[in-house]
Amino acid sequence: MAGHILVLNTGSSSIKYELVDVRTHDRPARGLIERIGERSGRLTHHAGDGPPYVRERPFPDHGDGLDAMMEAFAAAGPELDPVAVGHRVVHGGARFGGPVLVDDEVVAVIEELAPLAPLHNPVNLAGIRLARKAFPSVPQVAVFDTAFHRTLPPEAYTYAVPRDWREELGVRRFGFHGTSCAYVSRRAAAMLGRDLTELNLIVLHLGNGASATAISGGRSVDTSMGLTPLEGLVMGTRSGDVDPGLAGYLARVSGADPQQVEQDLSRRSGLLALAGTLDMREVRARDDDEARLALRIYTRRIRKYVGAYYALLGRVDAVVFTGGVGEHDAATRAEALAGLDRLGLAVDPALNAAGDGERAVSAPGAEVPVLVVPTDEEWEIAHQALTLISGGAEG
Repeated sequence: MAGHILVLNTGSSSIKYELVDVRTHDRPARGLIERIGERSGRLTHHAGDGPPYVRERPFPDHGDGLDAMMEAFAAAGPELDPVAVGHRVVHGGARFGGPVLVDDEVVAVIEELAPLAPLHNPVNLAGIRLARKAFPSVPQVAVFDTAFHRTLPPEAYTYAVPRDWREELGVRRFGFHGTSCAYVSRRAAAMLGRDLTELNLIVLHLGNGASATAISGGRSVDTSMGLTPLEGLVMGTRSGDVDPGLAGYLARVSGADPQQVEQDLSRRSGLLALAGTLDMREVRARDDDEARLALRIYTRRIRKYVGAYYALLGRVDAVVFTGGVGEHDAATRAEALAGLDRLGLAVDPALNAAGDGERAVSAPGAEVPVLVVPTDEEWEIAHQALTLISGGAEG
């Protein structure tokens, strides 16, 4: 199938987009609209090898942002005539196990799932609604971050909580970063020259959001994020694992509202709470007790999950780092695997400190390869959208 797929990743105050050539995998255009709803906004549109097309003005809402994107294509090219529009949707609940063509029923279900991802699903849905109006005759495909983890076994996704919570309220582990995991695991198999169905992998997606996933035979069998993206590793502004009794304790001693506690654990915790900044580069640049403790907490949590997933899988064929921190912070990679030499896990100092792109950072011939694979969620969304609209014949 010839043509382009427009990928939209709609955030709370931004729209990230890419135009993907489905024949060559090239990206004829990409762009970012920032600070939507604020007093000043910025659109940066890249097309070809020339300088970016930039416009700075307020974008009152996402509709204005999408209009600005259309204007950028008209002014700077290329022609925008997609064969499909692929949308990132964070939470698909138990309903969606793969990409789906968007219709009114799908829109209604995504809206129903908003309480599970209140910061993400409503704005993801706003992008879908706007794109359906802008491209009424073009297939719209929703790709869900949770879908990759639909293969979790019951012992992995079931919480030990009251039956009515589980059966009537749908309380369970869902997992996130699935789009990234799907792409990265395939690339890791290609780097190893092996079939993905033969491999046991631990994928560490480390960015502002962070997760660990155990993958066996291309299927997710455990993952650190849970009902929401809050559980698991320490993140930029999210706490990760804490005692579930914390909200009750704070309510008793300070009268804290549970919703406010959830907001604080999501937006005021993690590296931001430990070191005063969510930017790992800033934490690394410092040499003080607060920053050093934050780094020890951050990497210790990763190491705990690596050890746990190693035990769960029984055999690990590679540990894969991805995400902004995982791809670019050599010290985090080394510290996260420190002390795991007896499991065959270690990075080579020289290889770990150098290089860019897809690469091995473990010593040649290492018992368990340690790989760095830059994630490409936009390509994965395009790939899944193309596969769906072409009936599985392409991609």
